[in-house]
Amino acid sequence: MDYRVDQIDKVIQNAISVMEDSKVQVFEIAESARRELLNLHKELEKVLAETTEAIDKVDRLEREYRQARIRLTEVSRDFVRYTEMDIKSAYEKATQIQLDLMVYREKEGYLRARRNELQSRVKSVEMSIERAETIGLQMNVVLDYLSGDLNQITRILESAKNRQLIGLKIILAQEDERKRIAREIHDGPAQSLANLVLRTEIAERMLDTNDLELIRSELIDLRTQVRQGLGEIRKIIFNLRPMTLDDLGLVPTLRKFVQDFEEKTKIRAVFETAGKEKRLSSAMEAAMYRLVQEAFNNALKHAEPSFVSLDMTFLEDTIELTIGDNGKGFSVQQAEERARSHAHFGLVGMRERVELLQGKIEFESSVGQGTKIRIQVPINAEPGKELGAHGK
Repeated sequence: MDYRVDQIDKVIQNAISVMEDSKVQVFEIAESARRELLNLHKELEKVLAETTEAIDKVDRLEREYRQARIRLTEVSRDFVRYTEMDIKSAYEKATQIQLDLMVYREKEGYLRARRNELQSRVKSVEMSIERAETIGLQMNVVLDYLSGDLNQITRILESAKNRQLIGLKIILAQEDERKRIAREIHDGPAQSLANLVLRTEIAERMLDTNDLELIRSELIDLRTQVRQGLGEIRKIIFNLRPMTLDDLGLVPTLRKFVQDFEEKTKIRAVFETAGKEKRLSSAMEAAMYRLVQEAFNNALKHAEPSFVSLDMTFLEDTIELTIGDNGKGFSVQQAEERARSHAHFGLVGMRERVELLQGKIEFESSVGQGTKIRIQVPINAEPGKELGAHGK
């Protein structure tokens, strides 16, 4: 057995060395991409400003050209009031404006093309950074496990391989959640703030025109964008930890979640309660909320339902949750076998989490017959206690 442990230790040390070197290279690639992205953003900001200026210039020249044409027609028809010099002057002015208009139209076209090219490059570099960060996160997870206590790894190899896999899946799920939050902030509030900076610069230039109506319109748009950005930030905060969970409790929070789910997905969703409502510990309420959230999200991603329901029953010592949908259903046995063999979190992860709450979970489903999930959890359960018992 000691020989096997030594061999495992040697393999692990070699793997750690390779992973550390690779992580440095991935980090350098990501940093290089970030520097490129910063330069692209600076150039894009400059091009956007020049594009706006060119568009305004083209609009102004078009108005001036129309006025010059009208003037030229007017002096060309009235030989009594206007001299040949007046006609020549009007013609030269119209011609000059026309030339300027052609130049600025060409400049506008070039700037638009350059803007589109830069925006495409920005997206490409952002995707490269995201891929590098994903690889880095995966490497960190693997390194954390490889750098752990060798005796613990040996015990896991002997008697607790499944629990190790669940732990790894939980960590990966946490990292995926962090990535999702970062992506939401990047695609939402960060983009809104960048756009607000550009719009405020445009509004600042408008002050020189003294066009109060145009300035007022721009400020109204800015106010709308600020409100939208604030709404996006509040939504992200709510998804991280619904404030109503601490203030009002589990039932009002779940009721709002179900309403939001229906509004967002256009899938009919119903929430019913029975029994005398009770407040639970903060950890218990958070755990129950996450279980419902995962069940609804799984139905949305995999079941293609038109109806989802949540029934919550308060008994004397137990809380019962029943989540049902009328989706396409699945074979529970096959799904759990796939989850174990392909290291998917899914049903196995939900079962493990309910067991940590000292509860029970049952999946009832068949192809074409929808799905029903029943969860029973003791009210006075201590989340994590069961895990400690396993580890003793």
